[in-house]
Amino acid sequence: MSSRRRLHLGAFMRPVTIHTGSWRYPGAWPEANFSFPRLKHLIQRLEAGKFDAFFMADHLALLNMPIEALRRSHTVTSFDPLTLLPALAAVTERIGLIATASTTYNDPYHVARKFASLDHISDGRAGWNVVTTANPDAALNFGHDAHMAHGERYRRAREFYDVVTGLWDSFADDAFIRDVDSGIFWDPARMHVLDHDGAELKVRGPLNVARPVQGWPVIVQAGASDAGRQLAAETAEMVFAAGGPIADAQAFYADVKGRASRAGRNPDHIKILPGALVVVGDTVDEAKARRAHLDSLVHYDSAIGSLSIALGVDARAFDPDGPLPEIPDTEHSKSGRERAIGLARREGLTVRQLAQRLGGYAGAALVGTPATIADTMEEWLETRACDGFNVMFPHVPAGLDDVVDRVVPELQRRGLFRTEYEGTTLRDHLGLPRPENRFFAAAARAAE
Repeated sequence: MSSRRRLHLGAFMRPVTIHTGSWRYPGAWPEANFSFPRLKHLIQRLEAGKFDAFFMADHLALLNMPIEALRRSHTVTSFDPLTLLPALAAVTERIGLIATASTTYNDPYHVARKFASLDHISDGRAGWNVVTTANPDAALNFGHDAHMAHGERYRRAREFYDVVTGLWDSFADDAFIRDVDSGIFWDPARMHVLDHDGAELKVRGPLNVARPVQGWPVIVQAGASDAGRQLAAETAEMVFAAGGPIADAQAFYADVKGRASRAGRNPDHIKILPGALVVVGDTVDEAKARRAHLDSLVHYDSAIGSLSIALGVDARAFDPDGPLPEIPDTEHSKSGRERAIGLARREGLTVRQLAQRLGGYAGAALVGTPATIADTMEEWLETRACDGFNVMFPHVPAGLDDVVDRVVPELQRRGLFRTEYEGTTLRDHLGLPRPENRFFAAAARAAE
């Protein structure tokens, strides 16, 4: 293994775990999803483990599942990410802070202002996960009768990105001179008015926040459809990839990096981190038993609800013990639908079996000892299946502690992961360059 290539580790918090049964696991904190003291404890443990980032999902509506399933969901209530993360910034020093914000149900000015503020508050640790929102029920909370079509959502997202990053470049880095003697606080010549008038958006600007510490917060993207991959290739600096067989991960990695190259970008400036549920035991059998216990805590009502979300149709009418029927196309998540159907067809699962798998977590899972988990992570890294992982925890706090206290030291022993933070910003952690200001780049270079 080359010592020059090391893993990046994000902690995917939703805002604590993704597994539906996690809150019921013995010793788990059922209230952690909506408890600031619990979340403060967890992010400080992750920072002690030198994780690159705390990555928080967002939901703009209750999950679109039947009430019998929803009543069993621990994600029915959670904090707004851009309210929570500034608070967590104040109790941490180095770990990155990534929040999800929708391009479909937000305005670019709001997003630009909030993330620029978070980047300043955290001294350069912010990241924006760009999503188009898969849940059609979100439309009903924002004055719309129907969800925007998939292709239209991605067209808006592409323009939205251009506007947000343009707003972040409103001021040159040296615009705020704060000359006490002359009484000049800032130089108007170092401000740019965006004046964007596009197909989807019209925004004058400038942003009323100084340029972020990182230039731009790190751009993250999580879509796996063809449109999502293209958006990632053109804009993303971190990709939250779907987990799956290593061959699929290698193909995704090569595809997105290849698209980035064709778009004129350096593919090394896109870090691809698939999600992985990590379950640790003293032996492989013990870890498998823990995973089985975890999955047993998922009620069928919840499982079939999760399947309905993945497919974009109500799966309660399907024969539970029959094969998955043909599923019509919808405007829901394209990649989620394809993964569920592919899993059912590939493994010959009944509807009940598929639901149970999805109801817990159906993506990539690393279940074993610290050594076997490290073996798998190393294989994925070295065979260009990933640049690291967005780790998902089976339950908290013990499931998170297992990773921080047992898996991370094994990775460090092998030289696969940092022993100390080597910089202060999220860009530093990820090895990403600070973007030039598109409106003042020439002047900035001349001053250097």
